[in-house]
Amino acid sequence: MKAALAAIVGADNVLDAAPDLAPYREDYCEADPVDPSLVVLATKTEEVQAIVRLCAERQTPITPRVAGSNVGGLALPAPGGLVLDLTRMNRIVSVDEADMYAVIEPGVTQADLKRHLVEHDIPLTFGFSLAPPDTSVLANCLLGGLTNRSLKYGDQSQWVSGLEVVLSDGSLVRTGSWALSDSAFGLVPFPDVSGLFLGWQATTGITTRMAFQLWPRHPLNKRLFVLTYSAHGTFEAVRRLCRTELCDDIGGLSWPSAKMMMGVKHPYPEPASGEPTFFLYVDLTAGSEAEMSLKERTLEQTLADVRHLGERIEEPLDVATLLRVNPALGAFAEFPVELEFLTNHGGGGLTWIGTYGPLSRFEDGIAAGTEIMVRHGFPPLIVTRPMRGGHYGVLRFVAIFDKKDAAEIERVKKLNLELLEMVTAKGFVMYKTPPWAWEKLRGRIDPGLLALMERTKRMLDPLGIMNPGKLGY
Repeated sequence: MKAALAAIVGADNVLDAAPDLAPYREDYCEADPVDPSLVVLATKTEEVQAIVRLCAERQTPITPRVAGSNVGGLALPAPGGLVLDLTRMNRIVSVDEADMYAVIEPGVTQADLKRHLVEHDIPLTFGFSLAPPDTSVLANCLLGGLTNRSLKYGDQSQWVSGLEVVLSDGSLVRTGSWALSDSAFGLVPFPDVSGLFLGWQATTGITTRMAFQLWPRHPLNKRLFVLTYSAHGTFEAVRRLCRTELCDDIGGLSWPSAKMMMGVKHPYPEPASGEPTFFLYVDLTAGSEAEMSLKERTLEQTLADVRHLGERIEEPLDVATLLRVNPALGAFAEFPVELEFLTNHGGGGLTWIGTYGPLSRFEDGIAAGTEIMVRHGFPPLIVTRPMRGGHYGVLRFVAIFDKKDAAEIERVKKLNLELLEMVTAKGFVMYKTPPWAWEKLRGRIDPGLLALMERTKRMLDPLGIMNPGKLGY
């Protein structure tokens, strides 16, 4: 197998030595490490096609991977399988400024694309997740991840306007207008078969290029921070702000999250006297000072209306004021951001139960999740964001842990299981769902959907070689 792969990509791009394979056997999360048999690094679509054909011929499982910063084990190989490293496929193929979309390869990171748009003075932007700057933009889109533009535009799978995908037999397909036009302007009017690959965790094909939508970069941008003192006050304000349709983003973090950012290792779950419960960051953009002033006044009036209900909410702080108050919170001044208190805390472990669900149930979910996290000995690190105009939102419970401590790994597994049971019972749905959670949820999912997914998987991957072990396959 190694010789055949070397004939495709060159001997230097096929790894089999234990030290070279080690980084591919795990990610941030608590999933058990899995050793790949080989790692192959591809640089172009034709190589991916040839590698997939070879794997089909040898019936070798194949798992694509980019940054390796996943928190759900979604890019861990099947036992004895091969890892296809797409990091070197990092070309920004084109940016169509007139029609506001970019065509990129899997290895293009958030930092890469931001730099490209700035250096070429392109007045467009995209959304940034809270993941590190070297995170793959394409992977976040395929997995339905969120960004700081999700309030307006939804999760990133909804931004895709075309895919180039290598199927399990090595053939190539382009979806959306790309199938006929040289412009990847959208997924219509063809039947939207992009859904065969979005959210499927690479179990139906390997995406080698993606067209996705960009958005105008306005001349005026302002990020404001709002301290709140109850969950109800926080999310009553969030729901009302969504309906103003004036904010580009509204993110919320529990106060223990802020304290961990400030260096407190294990903040007590209940705020000390005078401390907030949550803090919100609100993004406003405008084309003129008059427009920005109107938006700021609307924000302030909306918060005042919630105060009249008896809720304590502080006046908005701008970034400069926040930095004077506490420089540690400056990580939120500009995206993308490296949240080192999560990714560089010494223990190496990071996990979450991240869900999408109704904003009307956030307070209930936060109360239940806080109790569970505290009972298991973890600070209630909670991340929230309204999505797509407030039609739904993200509710995420995050835990950091020591990957060298077997007892702590077992404790975090029990934590996640209980959190999953709680959020599911309350009507939330986990996204970027890891294999263990998928198996727990299988008995609750509509059987008609499961049957349709099974038929689709068999049709697109009859040999079962595409990222096996994910989504129950």
